[in-house]
Amino acid sequence: MLSYHLKTAVASLKRNPVLTMLLIAAIALGICVSTSFVTLRHLYMQDHLPGKTDKVLYAQIDTWGKEAPYNSNRPELLPDQVTYRDARGLLRSNIPVRQTPTFVTSMFVHPDPKVSRPFQADVRLTFGDLFEMFNVPFQYGGPWTKAADAKPEAVAVIDHNTNEKVFRGENSVGRSIRLEDRWYRVVGVLAPWRPAYRLFELNRNPTGSPEPVYIPFNWVEPLNAPTIGNTAGWGNAEIDTPEDFRNSEIVWIQYWVELPDQNARRAYLDWLRSYAADQKKLGRIPRPIRVSLSTIPEILERSRFIPDSVRTMSIVSLLFLAVCSVNLIGILLGKFLARIPEVSVRRALGASRAQIFWQHLVECELIGLIGGAIGILMSYGLLKVLAKYVYSGEALRLDGEMLLVAGFLSLVAGAVAGIYPAWRVCSVPPAMQLKVQ
Repeated sequence: MLSYHLKTAVASLKRNPVLTMLLIAAIALGICVSTSFVTLRHLYMQDHLPGKTDKVLYAQIDTWGKEAPYNSNRPELLPDQVTYRDARGLLRSNIPVRQTPTFVTSMFVHPDPKVSRPFQADVRLTFGDLFEMFNVPFQYGGPWTKAADAKPEAVAVIDHNTNEKVFRGENSVGRSIRLEDRWYRVVGVLAPWRPAYRLFELNRNPTGSPEPVYIPFNWVEPLNAPTIGNTAGWGNAEIDTPEDFRNSEIVWIQYWVELPDQNARRAYLDWLRSYAADQKKLGRIPRPIRVSLSTIPEILERSRFIPDSVRTMSIVSLLFLAVCSVNLIGILLGKFLARIPEVSVRRALGASRAQIFWQHLVECELIGLIGGAIGILMSYGLLKVLAKYVYSGEALRLDGEMLLVAGFLSLVAGAVAGIYPAWRVCSVPPAMQLKVQ
């Protein structure tokens, strides 16, 4: 029966191609606009760590001076990073399944002169736990070991683009890459990966691309690696050397932990308070003890990063699709009522109201699906335009979930436009239809 209704619907659409094109164009325009802005909202609101959203947490301690809060406009906020000495202290806890302090420096990468010229790259110093905590995908190899963290070993993980520049895209695991004046053995190459947010460091350009090179955190002292990220401090201590900087009260390290459940989270919070109390006894932490563990969504909400306009535009775009569909009701009603002579014959030959209704509704849904397919193709172009004007534009794309949403919206638009006209044409009594004949 469905195949018969489809054949009838196709034949009906061919009778008046101009009207059919108008109906399809209206649906396509509505789907293009709604899909594009719903995709934009999805970019910001999606689950960035499926299955781990409530397990990967950002640790904070209020070590700020008592003269003024860290943020004068929002005194409830804690410093958004920790000091180097606190990062070292937090590593003593054995409660987290995984944990890592991390920060970003900058180094020159020296490829083979036959391949390319030296270039400057951001380098993230971290523990190997970071890659599993954030589900970082690998093309070749994998993270370095805990033994490599402890020594530290001269190992590195590079991203796909760096592998293309330095090793021409070949499997470079086991080969060496020169950073500044030191050689590092490549243990892993990341697959092409562009999340909506740079999850490791949400307080500095959170929508930027992930860093291209990663080395063990414990190289920070042998290299005297300076941070190129945000720093903030209080007090008047003189800082003349890298060691002075590391021992200061300047906050510049991000600290992430992975905790398996709520019991572990409560236990770690208690451990953080105990650690802060011990530091207060040593003469640090002049303010009342405050610690925090935050999920990525909580950080984004607290930083008010997601624009209200994104939510508004997604709603407006869906209303625009509804208007496009409602405006088609009159056109479809006129088209279907013009078929009264044809419908009268079918009813006289025994066709039921339900069969007439479904025949016309299938035609409306076919219009919706064709318009939806065209609208999806149009939305690719609109998304390229939007990507130039929004944060994380490089990550703005139609994924499988959004394609399913677009298909669903197409069916809904077809139903909204066609239910009343289909019901109206099948509700006319057969006797009145035969009189028309």
